[in-house]
Amino acid sequence: MTSLTSQPYKGTRDYYPADKRAQNYIFNVWREVAERFGYEEYSTPLLEPLELYAAKSGQEIVNEQTYQFTDRGGRNVAIRPEMTPSISRMVAAQRQELGYPARLYSIAQFMRYERPQHGREREFWQLNLDMFGVEGAVADAEIIIISDAIMRSFGATNKMYTIRINNRQLINFMMADYLGLDVIQSELMIKLFDRKHKITPEQFDEQARDIFAPEQQATGMSRINVLLNASSMAELPPELRDSEPVREVAQLFTQLQEAGVTTAKFDISLMRGFDYYTGMVFEVFDNHPDNNRSMFGGGRYDGLVGLFGVEPVPTVGVAPGATTTENFLRAHELLPKFESTTDVYMIVLGEGTLKGAQKVAAALRAEGVKVAVDITYRKLDKQIKAAVKMRVPYMLFIGEQELQDELYRIKDVKSEHEQTLGLERIVTTVADYRRRKDEDDF
Repeated sequence: MTSLTSQPYKGTRDYYPADKRAQNYIFNVWREVAERFGYEEYSTPLLEPLELYAAKSGQEIVNEQTYQFTDRGGRNVAIRPEMTPSISRMVAAQRQELGYPARLYSIAQFMRYERPQHGREREFWQLNLDMFGVEGAVADAEIIIISDAIMRSFGATNKMYTIRINNRQLINFMMADYLGLDVIQSELMIKLFDRKHKITPEQFDEQARDIFAPEQQATGMSRINVLLNASSMAELPPELRDSEPVREVAQLFTQLQEAGVTTAKFDISLMRGFDYYTGMVFEVFDNHPDNNRSMFGGGRYDGLVGLFGVEPVPTVGVAPGATTTENFLRAHELLPKFESTTDVYMIVLGEGTLKGAQKVAAALRAEGVKVAVDITYRKLDKQIKAAVKMRVPYMLFIGEQELQDELYRIKDVKSEHEQTLGLERIVTTVADYRRRKDEDDF
């Protein structure tokens, strides 16, 4: 008989308590920032009809990356690979009942069948934060301001990350009017620009030449070089610099400057891969040399709600991922050192004291102290080792004498300082520890 593997499914990971504490820290920061800006939490089903993604997510996701199957009722369904179509469906369903602007967020789990690599997994968690019902630069700016606030809340500084911004209308204008590409060529060129940072300059040039018709190649490649050398909107060629999309981007940067966001940068090569973007697009890049990559992004997508047979609703959103965020925090040494969520590990001295120890634990729990009782009857040293491995801040020793005197030995695991205290003082000691820890984390 073949033994079962202890490894998780390819592209997924197990979250032991220490890993889960890091993940929950990320989730808590996301939630705090989202709610600080007035966004309210929602949730959607893990399964959706496959057609929901076929309509707008792009054929690569539907054909190559979805986990899809036919259910017992004969319906073609998929495990959600992203949230945007689902929240658009929800808004369409209650379009008249919602108050606008509708500020909504979720922290959810997704799956995509793609090649696992650093920062990219088949199973992943992300924050999905969207504003429905407002057009223009003010709404676009709010989403980017929130993205910047998220990074700041993790302790990031200006030099650690850059927010790169472009506009899908500008991209379309650039492809058709400036480079002279037809619809198919434009789609190919957008996808090539989107993976520009993943290939060599030589590969980019070769593939770009192949997209142009022979008579377009000389002029087209020259114009692409002009675009890629433009580090600001002022350096764009006049045909683009004077266009309406560039004016919209300039308005957005004015809003960001007024809000104190200093990490934003215009990037004409930024595309964003999803087909549904209609306006501003942006990505937050990690500047660390060991993790120099896009962490997350978002943009404006005004057309998705209208696919459900209702009037379109202007929408802008962002979706940070937990894995790329964790990699960023580790690269910049911003991830706090976490201890157990348990406050006290109760070490029971002698088999006859367990019943009394459980009563003490119940009394502490009633006062909000989180207590784990060792019920194994192991020797003292083994119980202590268990508490140390669990990274519990306090050990509480319970023996017959302690139960009789109603005074209990409590030991700070880190400092090894030991006291003998009554229940009320134990509760106060744990509360003081929590307060100090919160202040240190802040």
